[in-house]
Amino acid sequence: MGIHTYFQSLNDLERIIRCPGKFKFQEHSVSAHSWKVVQYAKTLADIEESNGVAVDWKKLYEITSSHDYGEIFIGDIKTPVKHYSLELRAMLQQVEEGMVAHFIDENIPEEFKAIFRRQLREGKDDTVEGLILEVADKLDQIYEAFGELQRGNAEKEFVIMYRTALIKIKGIKLHCVDYFLDRILPDMVSEGSKSPIDIARITDEALSSVEAHSQK
Repeated sequence: MGIHTYFQSLNDLERIIRCPGKFKFQEHSVSAHSWKVVQYAKTLADIEESNGVAVDWKKLYEITSSHDYGEIFIGDIKTPVKHYSLELRAMLQQVEEGMVAHFIDENIPEEFKAIFRRQLREGKDDTVEGLILEVADKLDQIYEAFGELQRGNAEKEFVIMYRTALIKIKGIKLHCVDYFLDRILPDMVSEGSKSPIDIARITDEALSSVEAHSQK
């Protein structure tokens, strides 16, 4: 009982593998994903600040470092399944949030309950910090998928993951998104040019689909 239970539960995140059930050249745990999201978010926030945007760093660290804690209870559900419908996504989120709330009620000392509820909540929202979390989360999906495509992994799910995350990022209005699209993504695509999979074509098609949709 107590915070010891919370600390001990963090080990479980190391054993939950992302994108389960598919061949991968490199496995990624939820724990590693969470660490990378924090690293991405730091740089993304720095880009925002360099453009005059105020960032609440305490909130940013809280929501990025804990954003997938609930997967301890439900595991990592494949992205295509998770986003099959808004209704399914809402149901999964409700289950995850309910189990996190129950865990806090059962294990966290009363004087820290409110803090844990704030830190372990769903952090993606329309605030600058929530949007940075969204971009950082999708950025890691892009890099995970890119790593597989670059090595020639033809599993369709990684093409979908790469494309879906890129489309999502393109639709978020932040300075760091513009920086990623203009300065980072071209380096990534250039690095992947030797892959047997045409990453440049997949990238261009994804970005073009966003532009075509916005012009309708």
